Amino acid sequence: MSEEKSITEVSTYSKDTPVGRPDTDGRAGVFVPSALFEPSTNAAIRSGSGIVGFGNPDGSLTVYFESNRFDEGGLHKWEHKARKAYDRMVMAAPTVSKAKIDARYLDQVGIIDGMGITLKQPDRLTQWLELCDKLDTAPASPVTVWKNR
Repeated sequence: MSEEKSITEVSTYSKDTPVGRPDTDGRAGVFVPSALFEPSTNAAIRSGSGIVGFGNPDGSLTVYFESNRFDEGGLHKWEHKARKAYDRMVMAAPTVSKAKIDARYLDQVGIIDGMGITLKQPDRLTQWLELCDKLDTAPASPVTVWKNR
């Protein structure tokens, strides 16, 4: 017999979080680790990663991320990492840079789609990048528009 969880044990995403994998150019959430995030249990999501994803019916999140582990010059900026993760997600490309995660461990800070990124909480992204010693990768403004599509 399964135990019922109390409301404080149940995690879910916000009403602004898109649900289900977006189609090409569709909307997805942009995330940063929350105060509850445990780097030791989520080691694949490295410092300064661009993290994008969507909500699942069970209240969890499916996220794709890019950390530029191999130090590619074209992926230095955070928005380029987020874009690469987004492109992988909408194409359903095979990758190890994907996880199903409890929604309590991530905070949604914006939206990404085929046109660009809109940060609703740019200060949260800045705080996280500063904590990761990756502030030099931060976007210049809260809105990033893709120049070529």
